[in-house]
Amino acid sequence: MIEIDGAQGEGGGQILRSALSLSMITGQPFRLINIRAGRDKPGLLRQHLVAVQAAAAICGARTTPVALRAASLEFVPGPVRGGDYRFAIGSAGSCTLVLQTLLPALLHADAASTVRISGGTHNAMAPPVHFLQRAYGRILGQMGADVEIALQRYGFHPAGGGEVIATVQPCPRLLPIALLQRGERQAGFAESMVAGVPVNVAQRELERVAGGMGWSGKQLRIVGLPADEGPGNVLLLTLEHEHVTEVFTSFGEKSLLAESVAKRLLNEVRAYLKTDAAVGEHLADQLLLPMALAGGGVFSCSKVSQHALTNAEVISRFLPVRITFEQQERASICTVAAA
Repeated sequence: MIEIDGAQGEGGGQILRSALSLSMITGQPFRLINIRAGRDKPGLLRQHLVAVQAAAAICGARTTPVALRAASLEFVPGPVRGGDYRFAIGSAGSCTLVLQTLLPALLHADAASTVRISGGTHNAMAPPVHFLQRAYGRILGQMGADVEIALQRYGFHPAGGGEVIATVQPCPRLLPIALLQRGERQAGFAESMVAGVPVNVAQRELERVAGGMGWSGKQLRIVGLPADEGPGNVLLLTLEHEHVTEVFTSFGEKSLLAESVAKRLLNEVRAYLKTDAAVGEHLADQLLLPMALAGGGVFSCSKVSQHALTNAEVISRFLPVRITFEQQERASICTVAAA
């Protein structure tokens, strides 16, 4: 049984999610202690508990008893089974983080799968559904996976109530890829989504983006959502390049000016664009596991986070791969190779 200390590195939920994914795929059981020890509220929160329960459901795993705030877990997986699954987080906990736990494993299932998850679809500290659809999903497609992700209903913090559906076809072996250049810009646009929030908030955010990016017309989009899907506001900026799509996100908050929401977003976009990197900080972290499953790959990224370094360590506990990071002048290079 693989022993993992959840206090290592950045000490967050990614350690749990990657361990669950890799355990299901490799059939190796694990014991995790000090779950999310690096967080203000350590242990399992709703989205982490549902991730464990969902993982156990799709592979018939045996686990130690789990409950909210649990600090340890033993997980003994069985074979991953395709089918139709429904999971409810019951809060604004992230649907996307639960889905990212399940997707790699469902690629190794014995049949196609449909997964419906309800909870939060757009909340801070987690990738929004649009990121999975446009950025992460595009790269999975380039690696040979057939995954479709549909947003049925938005769910913002603190109300939740959103829903996402993923359809996954079996793909037992992903293809190694190289993502060293982003290529020529093919499209760029910003969307301000508002639910139960005055539309002038969206207008002000997009005006600031227009000035910062030199955009106009159809590149600036207001998405008005039903009031009962809020209250909530998220500003998304999507850059489609020849080889990669990146999605940047900033959330509206009480007492935070719309202009400040846009400024925060623009700062992140500019930090990415001033590098030669193919992918940004957050997408870099998410690519490590599929590339390791493919047995190799290489990509350039704008920043290597502690999150990514910790994820690389967990992955190396389950798979015979070596993950290295090399800082160059205008980007970092991540290489995944057989150990």
